[in-house]
Amino acid sequence: MRTLEEAVNPARLFRIHMGGLFLSYTIPAEKISEIKHASDLLEIISEYVVLKKSGRNYLGLCPFHSEKTPSFTVTPDKQMFYCFGCGEGGNVFSFIMKQEGLTFPEAVRFLAKRCQITIPEYIRGAATDKPDERDILLQINQQAMTVFHNVLLKSEDGATARAYLEKRGIPASIIADFRLGYALPGWNHLTQYFSRQGTALDFVEKAGLITRRSNGSGYYDRFRDRVIFPIFNSQHQAIAFGGRVMDTSLPKYLNSPETPLYSKSKSLYGFDVAKPFCRQTGEVFVAEGYMDLLSLHLHGIQNSAATLGTAMTEEHIRLLKGVCDKIILVFDSDQAGIKAAQRCIELFRLHHQPEDIRILVLPEGEDPDTYLQKYGSEAFRDAAASAYGVFSFLIDIAVKKHGLSLEGKLRVVQEMEEPLSSLTDTVVRSSVFREISERTGVDESAIQEKFRSASRSRTARKPSDIHISNDNLKFEKRLVAMLLQFPEIIPEVIERNLIETLSDPLFKSVAMDVISCFNRMKQYPGHNDDLPSLLVMDTNQSDKKKIIAEYSIQKEEWRREGCLKLMDQYEIMQKRRLSRLLQQKIKAAEESHDDRLLQQLLKDFQMITRPQEAGNYGKTVR
Repeated sequence: MRTLEEAVNPARLFRIHMGGLFLSYTIPAEKISEIKHASDLLEIISEYVVLKKSGRNYLGLCPFHSEKTPSFTVTPDKQMFYCFGCGEGGNVFSFIMKQEGLTFPEAVRFLAKRCQITIPEYIRGAATDKPDERDILLQINQQAMTVFHNVLLKSEDGATARAYLEKRGIPASIIADFRLGYALPGWNHLTQYFSRQGTALDFVEKAGLITRRSNGSGYYDRFRDRVIFPIFNSQHQAIAFGGRVMDTSLPKYLNSPETPLYSKSKSLYGFDVAKPFCRQTGEVFVAEGYMDLLSLHLHGIQNSAATLGTAMTEEHIRLLKGVCDKIILVFDSDQAGIKAAQRCIELFRLHHQPEDIRILVLPEGEDPDTYLQKYGSEAFRDAAASAYGVFSFLIDIAVKKHGLSLEGKLRVVQEMEEPLSSLTDTVVRSSVFREISERTGVDESAIQEKFRSASRSRTARKPSDIHISNDNLKFEKRLVAMLLQFPEIIPEVIERNLIETLSDPLFKSVAMDVISCFNRMKQYPGHNDDLPSLLVMDTNQSDKKKIIAEYSIQKEEWRREGCLKLMDQYEIMQKRRLSRLLQQKIKAAEESHDDRLLQQLLKDFQMITRPQEAGNYGKTVR
């Protein structure tokens, strides 16, 4: 058996080490600013989230948490986003970092490439500096993918795999588009290859391509004698691999482990290719395997993706809902397929609108690949058009499970109580009641009464929320929002010494950051709109970022007169608060006969009650 170099002779992998030194790079600040201004936040977020205009803002379902009602807001004029549901917010760099799981430098490079801006990076080499691990792993995966792909296409050793794919109906175009490959038999072909390239094997292990031997004597290849399916991220970079045997060996499929690049609960096979088609059609088909996905694309159903050896997760649903409204789950008709469908429905029932999904259960003995090969894409689309709605599917499963005896009908109705509790649309709920009645023969009014009784019982058990208002915090919140949205008033705020009087430590810290940033920006007239975005970039504290994003995006029509009025009201409230505090302290000093403290407190009390001293009350008693 030849070596990999003899089989494919691909380009050499980049050197991780150079002269015993690791190298790292810095990005000039002016380039970061250029990239930020060249990146349109609305356009970028629209690639991940379906947004609809609402006044001066845009709304959509948050990509960072589960929600049924859109609360994710994008404000183009501020180039900021904020979710009123989970509190996540920031600027274009923040979004890319969170969405793609990138560090700040990685997000800058990501956007620079998108905007076609060249970054002149300056080396700061030192023996202790480390390279960017993510870039190293991506390079390793890219090289492994090239090796696997070339072995499949160009080597004699790949003949068996080529014949297998041809037998499965996978043409050269699909092999090329999805960069399919083949892993040679044997235990150490890839391990030896990377060793010869001078690549540190601990990085190759971290990429999930090799595994450390139990006795600690070295490594062996994870993928051996398997057809290889590269798994890509949204930038079409290989982040992981799946391997399938070509016989009856077990396990049939082997996937990469969790790595710094890859999480199976957050990744979908083929989704990088499917995204534009999902946007175009407004819907996506979700299958459960590599071959099923390839068959869907081969038959022109390009708005399709597949889970990766795991049940559908919340992260998957948020990913899909970011590009389309309707999700069609494609399952086999066996018990495993039915259970998988029920798990998916449960996720939607709890966190999303159940009306947004449909269940396509294929005929017995069929999966998407075999069905498409037998009947073609037109028959598949016809079947999809008549796919079950969530509640029709659940009713059908309940009837098959319990039957239509008197006891069976009662159990069917009972089994539907919990799913129906997620429905807020009375029209949809009424149609579901009617369908249950038609399938079971139970009077519709009896089903409705049964549901109302169960609903009352759940409501009685639910604890009530108690909200305690705080006028002081409300005023402080408005003051911080004023600073962020109307920076022109900052000199007046400084003059009145209002920041020192803020009682909430987080509000006070944010306000001080605003003033510090404002002072730095004085040399750039007309750039006040950039202040919130710069603040988000300057801080590493998530709670601060959320406050800056939320208060910046809640746009008010601030004018100088309104700002002055707010500050006057705040000062009056603070004076009253301090007055009450001083009165309490005066009473305590009298009771303890502390004459010296009493005299000082009385002087403080007189000062804050004199109008001419209004600007100095914050410097006395706290």
